[in-house]
Amino acid sequence: MSLFLPPRPPARPTLRLGALALAAALAGCSLVPAYERPAAPVARDWPAATARSPAVAGERAAAELPWQDFVQDSSLRELIGMALAENRDLRVAVQAIEQARAQYRIRRADQMPTVSGALSGERSEPNASAGSDGPKVNSLYMAGLGVAGWELDFFGRVAALKDAALAAYLASEEARKSAQISLVADVAATWLQLKTDTELLALAERTLATRQQSLSLVRLRFEHGASSALDLRQAESLVAAAQVARAQQQRLRAQDINLLTLLVGAPLPERLVPAQPAPVLPGFAPLPAGLPSDLLLHRPDIRAAEQQLIAANANIGVARANFFPRITLTASLGRVSTDLEGLLGSGGSGAWSFGPSLTLPIFDGGRNQANLEVAQAARAIAVAQYEKAIQSAFREVADALASRDTLDAQLAAMGEQARAERARVELVELRYRNGVASHLDLLDAQRSLFAVEQALVQAQLAQRVADVQLYKALGGGWSEPGAAG
Repeated sequence: MSLFLPPRPPARPTLRLGALALAAALAGCSLVPAYERPAAPVARDWPAATARSPAVAGERAAAELPWQDFVQDSSLRELIGMALAENRDLRVAVQAIEQARAQYRIRRADQMPTVSGALSGERSEPNASAGSDGPKVNSLYMAGLGVAGWELDFFGRVAALKDAALAAYLASEEARKSAQISLVADVAATWLQLKTDTELLALAERTLATRQQSLSLVRLRFEHGASSALDLRQAESLVAAAQVARAQQQRLRAQDINLLTLLVGAPLPERLVPAQPAPVLPGFAPLPAGLPSDLLLHRPDIRAAEQQLIAANANIGVARANFFPRITLTASLGRVSTDLEGLLGSGGSGAWSFGPSLTLPIFDGGRNQANLEVAQAARAIAVAQYEKAIQSAFREVADALASRDTLDAQLAAMGEQARAERARVELVELRYRNGVASHLDLLDAQRSLFAVEQALVQAQLAQRVADVQLYKALGGGWSEPGAAG
């Protein structure tokens, strides 16, 4: 508690300047270890199997390509725009940024003194039992400005806390970018899955119609004694299998719509829900792979991990500063008066108080040392997490490149297989009508064609999703048109 004291003559200029110089010199002391970015624990180049798509000179990196330019389909662009505006996970990430920014401002404000105004009054009667002849009631009114508990940051403790809060704020901003990247990729992948399941549903319905026609023919032949009961039961089994496939695709398509609605965060407009099958899925803009070192510059999750490492490094400075004295100042300046009306007039008098305090740790049972070890262990954890983020990013890009480079050949081969199976079914049907091939041969050919057509549609989906995953793995999806990557 500070007390108002009578005014004193000002200190000599020489002593005052010396004290300020000493404070400035001590304030420049920092116990935060020098930060060094850990070396990237990955190879300098992509694996040889995925190095077929080098970056073209002058071509924009994936992270610098806005998602509006990457996505070619207007319906998908509209869905992604809705998701960025309505998705609740992204809103949480944005609010986390605001929370971290406020924490940083709090820590930054700790470096400055907090000045508050105060107005108080006190009335007392020292000896109320003495009767009317006793002392009169005493009054004392005070008004002024005060500084309470301002820490002089001689050893950089408050500055280190501010640096840690700044790094946490920057990490939350990078986390928001990562959330946007994931959202863009998830909406695109789910939309592609919805279009694929719509195509598979149409395929199942076409297959069911064909098999029902075959069943009618086999039943007619059975009634006339031209087919056996075994042929009839096999045809009925194929119709039931097609009905199962149709029901499965109806369920999957409904689930795709539900997931897309969740990602978008609002009911889907009817015009944006693909109702008709699309034999060819929309493509995306081509992407250069670049070099592994580019990930350090473009992947927000890696930058977020590095900011967390910087924060952990700053916390070591905080723990080290706890071993040194902590100096705080409490001061006030104002006026006192025995009369309320004269407090701000000529009846009052000036008063001030100055109360520095020094806290020096002498014995804490090893608490400060334990806190330092905790901070050092947290930094070691942050280093491992940063390195793991780089390794995970390297693997994601390598996998996406491998998928992109191999799915083209796989899709071409499956297209040839589908054409061959269609020709086979036509030939077997012709042979069956002419009595050369058995009904079992026809059923086998139809089953093979259905399986191959389903696999072909799934391969087309895998090819487009690989493009989306490569865009995501290279750090694309968070920049806007005209923004720097």
